[in-house]
Amino acid sequence: MKHHYLPSLAETVCWGSWDASRAPVLRIQPGDTVTIDTLSGEPEDLPDDGLLPEHRSVLAASPKQGGPHLLTGPVWIEGAEPGDALKVHILSVQLRQAWGWNLIKQGRGTLPQDFPLTRRLHIPLDRERGLALMPWGSHVPLSPFFGNFGVAPAPELGAVNSMIPMAHGGNMDNRDLVAGTSVNFPVFNPGALFSVGDGHVAQGHGEVCLTAIQTSLRGTFRFELIKAAHLDMPRAESPTHWISMGLHKDLNEAARQALRQMICWLVQERGMEAADAYSLCSVAADLHITQTVDINQGVHCALPKITLPPRRQGSGGVHPSFAN
Repeated sequence: MKHHYLPSLAETVCWGSWDASRAPVLRIQPGDTVTIDTLSGEPEDLPDDGLLPEHRSVLAASPKQGGPHLLTGPVWIEGAEPGDALKVHILSVQLRQAWGWNLIKQGRGTLPQDFPLTRRLHIPLDRERGLALMPWGSHVPLSPFFGNFGVAPAPELGAVNSMIPMAHGGNMDNRDLVAGTSVNFPVFNPGALFSVGDGHVAQGHGEVCLTAIQTSLRGTFRFELIKAAHLDMPRAESPTHWISMGLHKDLNEAARQALRQMICWLVQERGMEAADAYSLCSVAADLHITQTVDINQGVHCALPKITLPPRRQGSGGVHPSFAN
């Protein structure tokens, strides 16, 4: 196993899209770890000072290709093939700067009719105390995570706007995917082609005004392959919970998708009857609104590990409607 470092430079950052045709900027072996630097903020989001040295030069050299996100990568994982799962262990997430930003954008967010304006806030971050110093006088605890990460989407989709979360991951904006969590992504291309960006340091479930407190982060990840996993959607595991995800333009459908994914997981990994898994979810799992602002809205289902039954051989099967 080796450790690698991937900086955020013009040649390693893609602005605004996920695309299977993008050439890898780093090749690694399963089991390797990579420390990856990321950037956050388009030109209009940046303050006059406090910038990382490479931020403006990366923006100047990187043509925008869709959405607002700056994604570092992709990383090629040797041996990854379509049908596998890439297990990404989030080992650490660290701040790279002492400021973040928050945006209300006219026509976007959860309440565009109520707030027909565009406003950016630059927010000081107290890294020693782990607090964001809000302009109205309160403090918000920092809990850094990456909003936008995953693998390259299926090649037939071409360039996918970085705003839209899909089966490959992308702009999931799931605040529970912090350090200590692992995420399994379905692989759609040889090498998997992992990228990461869109650093967040504080976000409520929903991300209602459009953004969290965004900032530039450094993450360290370890990569593992699960052969022939045949996942439909990303799924995550924290020290305390299993987390399944639903992503759809309709929030109700996203909730159904997240629930069906959890039922499938319980049937496949614990050998439960589908109806028993459904009941377990009803009495123990929480459906959280992940975000309501990214075109495909998100719901994630969090099931405490303490409620999991012992693994048993065999399976009661999955109702056909739970297959996707």
